[in-house]
Amino acid sequence: MESSDTTDVAIIGAGPSGAAAAAWLARRGLRVRVVERSRFPRFSIGESLLPQCMEHLEACGLLEAAQGGDFQPKNGAAFTWRGQDTAIDFRDKFSPGPGTTWQVERADFDQRLIDGARQAGAEVEFGTRVEAFLADPLRPHLTLVDGDGEQRSLSARFVLDASGYGRVLARLTGLARPSTLEPRCALFTHIEDRIRCPRHDREKILIGLHPEHPGIWYWLIPFRHGRASLGVVGDRATLDAAGHDDAERLWHFIHAEPRLAALLADAEAIRDIGRLEGYSADVERLHGPGFALLGNAGEFLDPVFSSGVTIALDSALRAAPLVERQLAGERIDWHTQFEQPLRRGVATFREFVEAWYDGRLPRVIFNAQQTPRIRSMISAVLAGYAWDENNPFVAASRRRLSSLAEACTDDTSSAISEVR
Repeated sequence: MESSDTTDVAIIGAGPSGAAAAAWLARRGLRVRVVERSRFPRFSIGESLLPQCMEHLEACGLLEAAQGGDFQPKNGAAFTWRGQDTAIDFRDKFSPGPGTTWQVERADFDQRLIDGARQAGAEVEFGTRVEAFLADPLRPHLTLVDGDGEQRSLSARFVLDASGYGRVLARLTGLARPSTLEPRCALFTHIEDRIRCPRHDREKILIGLHPEHPGIWYWLIPFRHGRASLGVVGDRATLDAAGHDDAERLWHFIHAEPRLAALLADAEAIRDIGRLEGYSADVERLHGPGFALLGNAGEFLDPVFSSGVTIALDSALRAAPLVERQLAGERIDWHTQFEQPLRRGVATFREFVEAWYDGRLPRVIFNAQQTPRIRSMISAVLAGYAWDENNPFVAASRRRLSSLAEACTDDTSSAISEVR
């Protein structure tokens, strides 16, 4: 006979958004149950955080737990293409807020966050998957299966889906829809980087553009103790044509980029090559009767500007107070109070992602003629402050990026003074 249980809030997934929401709600006295399919610690990409994350970690009470990891500090992003190098410093930004963050090995980072949520009072179950879901405005219901194959039910007063790429409720409710972004593929690994170049700044993610294929780019994310995350992103056909297996393909492209080839001449992979493809995703809506979708469980864009964890934490800190208020008897309009404001920031990130792939943003980044004010506006968005409507590159991202890119012609003799 199937056993049953109840809780105030059920959260699917123990990643950053699930841990943040769980910690916030548990600290306010609600019964919170987190169910996670994996066993922690577990590997995940998305290792380069944005400074906006620091405010969110503090708001949900998990900053101290994360600080215990002694992670690699990060203060910006460096870019390389055909021998040209430039950088954006997040400390020099238009929007208020932290200007530094970390580059993290997610197995450790995520473990620390969910342990912090548990210490705040949340219950956490690992090795448990959600097999079915019944939406209901008052008593949504989950069917769970544990590692032994035992099935049981869990009813809650509200459900938050923080399942990331698993996208549990989007699949079970039929809300999933294709992303408007082109499908792409990522090959990645962790390395002992053995970088000896004194000019290499370990406090910045290094993003490279392939010298011949503009749709292919690289990430190099330094960690503490001489390790790093390394990846290449492009269309599947081009990546697959570069070798007989993913290891050969990854290193083929690394050797094709001059700066990375020189930096990583002695590097050695310390884990198998991973592949992630078709990762961009969207949903019809981010909420329904008795539930809401957080982070990647709703919409995921692209890894290029490391927006995933920022969006995940932002969504958790928008949803959790609304859940508390709804369970206290207040009527919540989830569309206007949660979905619309969340999607505004996501739309800003999307404009920057699209501008990266169509060439507008690289033209801007590698142009040295912008005024410090314009550079600081772009820095703020890339630092995660994509909801700051005071920033012209948030309020009118597409128009201003296009205008700025048009001004950044090959003739850089005249300074770019202002964006129309």
